Amino acid sequence: MRILGLAGWSGSGKTTLLIAVIPELAARGLSVSTIKHAHHEFDIDRPGKDSWRHREAGAGEVMVASARRWALMHELRGAVEPTLDELVLHMSPCDLLLVEGFKRHSHPKIEVHRPALGKTLIYPDDPDIVAIASDEVLAAPIPLLPLGDAGAVAAFIANHLGLGSWRS
Repeated sequence: MRILGLAGWSGSGKTTLLIAVIPELAARGLSVSTIKHAHHEFDIDRPGKDSWRHREAGAGEVMVASARRWALMHELRGAVEPTLDELVLHMSPCDLLLVEGFKRHSHPKIEVHRPALGKTLIYPDDPDIVAIASDEVLAAPIPLLPLGDAGAVAAFIANHLGLGSWRS
């Protein structure tokens, strides 16, 4: 399983790029999964639902399953937040695992950068950043990808990771 991340400051467009790139990669026959890091408390369950009640009662893990999907919720209950490496072990095999967030982890990443946000570039301090996707032309010693062109970004990802050679 190949792993590539999208890293960038809040509001840079990581999620927007991710959801545009996934169908481009899937259309070329690649199986794609994702992991998203949240910097805040989040919940995928709703109060009052049976699964929520199971967790509230103290269950460490709750799986909800149907004919269309299943989801596993794991409560940390004060334990240390798992690393990306630990989370990857829970993923089913796929061609490509796209990671949103975990920008301090050592894996290849594309930096998503919008100069209008006024934030500094991350790549000078992160040797794992292999390209920059931006909405403006930048001078950088690594590849610059057009943020608004999901096909070009998907082609770069596939070519960089050896998942097939194509042009956008």
